Amino acid sequence: MEIYLPIIQVKIDILFILFISFGVGVLSGLFGIGGGFLMTPFLIFLGIPPIYAVPNEVNNILATSVSGSLTHWFKNTLDYKMGFMIIIGGLIGTMLGITTFTFFNEIGKLSLIISLSYMYLLAIIGTLMLLQGASEIERARKKITLKQKLHTHYWIHGLPFKLRFPKSRLYESIFTPIILGIIVGFVAALMGVGGAFLLVPAMIYLIGMPIKLIPGTSLFVTIFISAIVTVLHAFSYGSIDLVLVIALVIGSIIGVQIGQKVGQYLDSSHLKTLFAMLLCAVAVAIAYDTFFKDENLNNIATEKVDFEKLNFFSQFIVKFSNESPLLYGSFAIILAIVMGILGATIRQLFTKYKDKFIIKRSGN
Repeated sequence: MEIYLPIIQVKIDILFILFISFGVGVLSGLFGIGGGFLMTPFLIFLGIPPIYAVPNEVNNILATSVSGSLTHWFKNTLDYKMGFMIIIGGLIGTMLGITTFTFFNEIGKLSLIISLSYMYLLAIIGTLMLLQGASEIERARKKITLKQKLHTHYWIHGLPFKLRFPKSRLYESIFTPIILGIIVGFVAALMGVGGAFLLVPAMIYLIGMPIKLIPGTSLFVTIFISAIVTVLHAFSYGSIDLVLVIALVIGSIIGVQIGQKVGQYLDSSHLKTLFAMLLCAVAVAIAYDTFFKDENLNNIATEKVDFEKLNFFSQFIVKFSNESPLLYGSFAIILAIVMGILGATIRQLFTKYKDKFIIKRSGN
């Protein structure tokens, strides 16, 4: 079933998009990520230009991050203090990322830069995590216990202005999370990701946060970074298409709730290994698409439709985006947040009534 995207001016199969976004949502909830490192390349593979694929997926990430972080808030598995420190750096990073995005777009190299960035980053991080995760699984299988320090120290941990983070039981320089935030914000604005595929391993290996606090804190940070990126892209390029966003959000929110439930039953070492394998697989797919695939395959032809022939909702989107881009971007953020909250609330209510039903049956 095809629908027309009035801002991007292409037709897409809505059922296919819902199915893929659902799958990405499951992975998002499972690994505590925003899902953009999968969905953005997928949209580009379909032929949607990066200038549209990046901001629309970031807006989708906002919704899934709101939904996911609320679930962790209910469970009290969030470190707000650490999160806000990362967000401060994220504000700086997103500004730098948008500037870089604009530069490469103007010289016509944006698609290549994004593809290469995904390929190298995912391959490097995935390989490192895969080696670490496989090592942990092997030690657990052989019941080998290594005496290790609670936290490995690098040069970044010697920076001044240290603060205590009671929730994570850490004593870190404020520059550690701020520098991480700058990197994540830059990558989010340039590549259309929430930055969690960088945040998660950095929180594990660099900051040394407890595993149970990482998914929730990562999603919490992603909310703010995604919101900033969405507004900046909407204002600079008018590239947010609410029709596509709504389709992506519906599938992703349902998926993220299921992913979080499944993730509760997986061992952390196996979880890290699966995450690493996924990163490497995506890197290989991007490399193939960039260097070997026929450029004419999977490209979607732009289909200009006369404004008067558009339905009421599409006309509203086009006029709103053209006349008030900043307000339009803010509206897209509010829509994503509301849908995210709705998804998390429905899950919470479902869990509550399910538990009551089980208790009631047990009592009988």
